[in-house]
Amino acid sequence: MRTWIAWPALATSLVLLNASLTFGNIWPTPKIRWENAISVELAVGVLLLALAGTKARRLARWVLPTIWVVLVAGHYLDVTAPGLYGRDFNLYWDSQHLGNVAAMLARAVPTWLIVGALASLLLVAGLTWLAARAALGQVASAVARPRPRRALAALSVLVVGAYAVAAAVGGAAGSLFSDPATATYARQARFVLAMAGPARAAPAPDASPPMDSTLAALGGADVVLAFVEAYGAVTYDNPAFAVALASSRADLEGSARATGREVLSAFVASPTFGASSWLAHLTLLTGVEVRDQYAYVAVMASERDTLPKAFRRHGYRSVALMPGMRQAWPEGAFYGFERIYGRADLDYAGPSFGWWSIPDQYALARLDALELGATGRAPRLVVFPTSTTHAPFGPVAPYQPDWSKVLTSEAFEPDAVARAMAATPDLTNLSPSYLRAMAYEFTVFAGYVREHAGDPQVLILIGDHQPVAAVSGRGASYDVPVHVIGSAGPVMERLRAAGFTPGIDPPRAAIGPMHGLVPILLDAFGPPAPSPPKAIATP
Repeated sequence: MRTWIAWPALATSLVLLNASLTFGNIWPTPKIRWENAISVELAVGVLLLALAGTKARRLARWVLPTIWVVLVAGHYLDVTAPGLYGRDFNLYWDSQHLGNVAAMLARAVPTWLIVGALASLLLVAGLTWLAARAALGQVASAVARPRPRRALAALSVLVVGAYAVAAAVGGAAGSLFSDPATATYARQARFVLAMAGPARAAPAPDASPPMDSTLAALGGADVVLAFVEAYGAVTYDNPAFAVALASSRADLEGSARATGREVLSAFVASPTFGASSWLAHLTLLTGVEVRDQYAYVAVMASERDTLPKAFRRHGYRSVALMPGMRQAWPEGAFYGFERIYGRADLDYAGPSFGWWSIPDQYALARLDALELGATGRAPRLVVFPTSTTHAPFGPVAPYQPDWSKVLTSEAFEPDAVARAMAATPDLTNLSPSYLRAMAYEFTVFAGYVREHAGDPQVLILIGDHQPVAAVSGRGASYDVPVHVIGSAGPVMERLRAAGFTPGIDPPRAAIGPMHGLVPILLDAFGPPAPSPPKAIATP
């Protein structure tokens, strides 16, 4: 009777252990679902217990349950991060930003929710350990008897062999097995060793494109280059998103026409997805494709030209408007900015709207007061990474139609602030918050264009990357929109010749990668400076 009862208990334990390392992700949530796959790590664990003999019970008591929890955590990260984030988690680079992410969430979601999430995490880890210990204990008890031990050892060898064959041939056979969690940790170890180990993997950076444009076609107009955070092609590709944003996007296009300007638009392919905005910033400001942090370090460590430096050579004052920057930014020296306005420099004393605190409308109004409002000044190149549309996309500040009030204590009505603060992001469904933030962004820039009616200014709005996969969807492209708003003339004519189309809704095909946009812009801004004549050798 005992043998008959032990086999069902053993089978249940094996099924539970296998399921704990083969579950999949329920997109776009942190939830999991059971999948029909086999864990080779379970086979290795069972084989280890079979070979351990009398030590099997001791291993199953403390060591293996602890290892099992680590494996389950690695597998969860492996299947969940791409579903929510849009790319793999890189332990070396992404862990450096976990503190800021935690602080951001602390501002964006209620404290009780954070405490509850942490408590749930500890509870799940504890329950996983107890379940693993009970299940592994059943296996250890089974391998203490000769017949079950031989059967389990043979089955484990068969599974490991089948996995080796499947890994070698790939194809449909590979779908029988779940990706091992140990492979996830090995990949993370390679990430760490690539940058911190003895043989670093930072690649040699590509050459920068020539930045010898005269900028003559600009005629001394200010250029405001705004990286619109998380503005991706999903705002066009998702029909529901396109409908929700149609009105605010039309407002932006209408403001350009009402002020005698035109809008040209296109799509380009961002080097990053869902996050790591700085990769897109470096790509566009240097003209070098920077797809990962390794390339970022390599480019930052090199001597090269940048758009701010090129504009400075032609009499422009280069300014970085960085409302989300809370600490020193040594990268500013690499780019060649003459003035950097961080969070502290903007003197914002209004309500704190989430982690980023400063609404983008206020940042633009402050830019006018600090840099663009003076007369008889040099033209400006302004680089402005927005923050309102940064995940978790809320709370979103009310829009103030009267820009003269934006910098005063009367910028927001208390009731409007209360409504904005009440619309907290739902971390299990970020799309509504994302759409509110994007609509706000279009409205703000539409108002900004109207405020600068008659001013010589070229406004460039470009998405730095698509929003996280929880918003963009499965298999979304890396494409982002770019809009150029300016007066008719040679700049706009050259952009049309390069593939930009009139209006706020461009054809869906991207005209190229983001770094390929740099020579297009420089060509539109003016022809290259003539080369100095070569000296004629005399006999």
